[in-house]
Amino acid sequence: MTQPVLRLEDIVKTFPGVRALDGVSLSVMPGEVHALMGENGAGKSTLMKVLGGIHQPTEGAIYMGDEKVVMAGPLEAKAKGIVFIHQELSLAEELSVAENIYLGELPRKSFGRVDWATLTKKTDAILGKLNVGFDARTRVGDLSIANQQMVEIARALTVDAKAVIFDEPTASLTDAEKVVLFDVIADLKRDGVGVIYISHRMEEIFKITDRISILRDGQYQGTVNTAETTEEAVTQMMIGRKLDLSRNAAHHELGEVALEVKGLSCGKLYKDISFEIRRGEVVGFYGLVGAGRTEIAETLFGLRTPSAGQIRLAGKDVKIDSPTDAIAKGISLVPEDRKGQGLVLGMNCRDNMTLPQVDDLKSGPFMAEGAEVAIFDQYRDRLDIRTPGWKQKVGNLSGGNQQKIVIGKWLSMHPEVLIVDEPTRGIDVGSKSEIHKLLRELAAQGYAVMVISSEMPEVMHVSDRIVAMYSGRIMRTFTSEEVTEDSLIQAISGIGQEVA
Repeated sequence: MTQPVLRLEDIVKTFPGVRALDGVSLSVMPGEVHALMGENGAGKSTLMKVLGGIHQPTEGAIYMGDEKVVMAGPLEAKAKGIVFIHQELSLAEELSVAENIYLGELPRKSFGRVDWATLTKKTDAILGKLNVGFDARTRVGDLSIANQQMVEIARALTVDAKAVIFDEPTASLTDAEKVVLFDVIADLKRDGVGVIYISHRMEEIFKITDRISILRDGQYQGTVNTAETTEEAVTQMMIGRKLDLSRNAAHHELGEVALEVKGLSCGKLYKDISFEIRRGEVVGFYGLVGAGRTEIAETLFGLRTPSAGQIRLAGKDVKIDSPTDAIAKGISLVPEDRKGQGLVLGMNCRDNMTLPQVDDLKSGPFMAEGAEVAIFDQYRDRLDIRTPGWKQKVGNLSGGNQQKIVIGKWLSMHPEVLIVDEPTRGIDVGSKSEIHKLLRELAAQGYAVMVISSEMPEVMHVSDRIVAMYSGRIMRTFTSEEVTEDSLIQAISGIGQEVA
């Protein structure tokens, strides 16, 4: 019988006051794509850090083949053939693609000089397999986030890997780039490499994996064959309950028009955009990468200057010159990149929650701590934010709770219009359901909500109306009753009647 390429046996990892992993076992066979799933905070990242030598296990053992190994650090893990493709990019932006891919292993000539010709040749050969539109000499800082992710993936192809761990690898990739990634994984599989694939995207899990292992609250829940299970069964193992996917059907009357946009344009990014959002309504924006959805949100929030058009709030024309201006006028934006743009990860929950209103919470030269804590307590309870207390660093929270902190921060400003860009990116299925429910509840409370999403089920689930965009233009606007998957796909592909 073939031995596992990698086996973790009864792994326990404790931190002061926390048992992050409690007897977790996992095996990966040669040529197998093995999914690791669980809610945010289930222990997936901690388990991978143990495997990568970042943390040493409190108890348990790691085996490669029949050899018990100790990972003293990331370099030793890599030397043993374990390669990580991290969700969080770890690239040196000022260096070239080639230097990043072979960082620490640059080919040398005599007297320690870098062999640039060999470096470029080796790098371009790897990039050729990935079918990317940049070369070895390109500065990494000049690449899009998606292409930077492809550079991370290219690193895995430089070593004789025995096991490759992909952590949410498609979070920043377009559909075309996903196809290339899945081809790379198929090549690794044919070469007998074991692959651990961490993702919240069920459609990917059921498309490319052979087995699925599930963690919950640091404990191993079991392993199932992908072909012999269902999304519902996996979800129930992850969250310990049946997921309520029903839409909040409670009827509420829509209020007056909160936001009206007429003929808005911004250079080549988008053109002649017109729509309105009423109080009590969720309007979803759906389209392919580059359709202009995020750029419209950034314009409404004062991050971009429109070249034409009008913005009206509560029936009055407004000019928005900056985010400060947008906030003062009652527009709030939950950004796509919550960690880079929405939070200060090293600060505590309270300070993140009250950051936009620092000036209003001063008592002389000092902050009114009682008022800050009161705001945090109010929105922690209202949004069911799970944290030991306000002193907890936001960087230590799960993705779903981090997103709730960002939403709470803006709700505490009592906005007229709440814009939420990719509300559940990188969030587990249980927290995703909670965020969807929250968006519907906010609409029921009278907020005007604009949701931008790249996930069709999400935008169809939460929206009262859906604006379908293609190449910077609105193609069609659907009501929730009339929209279908086929009609939505046609619209975002440029097939459909454009709104005048």
